[in-house]
Amino acid sequence: MGQTGLPANLPILDGKNLNRWRIQMTTIMGFQDVSEIVEEGLPELIEASTDAQKAVYKECKKKDCKALFLLHQCVDEAHFEKISEARSGKEAWQILEKSNEGAEQLKKVRLQTMKRQYELMQMNSGERIVEFFNRVISHTNAMKASGEKIADQTIVEKILRTLSPRFEHIVVAIEESKKMEELQ
Repeated sequence: MGQTGLPANLPILDGKNLNRWRIQMTTIMGFQDVSEIVEEGLPELIEASTDAQKAVYKECKKKDCKALFLLHQCVDEAHFEKISEARSGKEAWQILEKSNEGAEQLKKVRLQTMKRQYELMQMNSGERIVEFFNRVISHTNAMKASGEKIADQTIVEKILRTLSPRFEHIVVAIEESKKMEELQ
C-alpha cells in the first residue's frame, strides 16, 4: 500500500477481465468508503439546505470525486475515453457496466462453442496419448478461464471414453479396477 492507502498496483479494466475487475474494484471502493456513492449517487442538495446538510453533501461530493479518481486510474485508455465525460462515480460505473455487457455476452457464446468442441473431441488416429491429454487439458483450462466448472474426474472420464480403440484394453482394466476416483 502506498501513502494514499491504495494498493501499489491497481487492477486495470482492459475489456477481457470485467468480472475479476468488478470484484476487485468493489472491494477497493468498499475499503475507500465510496461504494455507497457509486451505487446510489450523490444526494440532492436543495436551496433551503441547512449547514449540516451542506456539510454532508460536501463530504459525499469528496467521496464521489475519490470514486471517479479510482475509476479513472483503473481502466485502460479505451475505457478511460468512455468515462472521461462522466460527472460522477455512479455515472462512470454505469457506463463501464453497459459498455462491457456485449463483452460478457460474447464470452458466453465463446464458452458455448468451447463446450461443443469439448463434447466432440476424440483422440485422432496416430496421436500419442500425451498429445491428446495435453489437448484436452488445454481446452478444459480455457473453458475454466471462461467460468466453466469442470471436475477433474469428469476430465479423466472424458479422456478414457475418447481414447482410440487400440487403448480399449487399458480403459477396461482401469474401469474394472473401480478406482476412477484415484486417477484425478
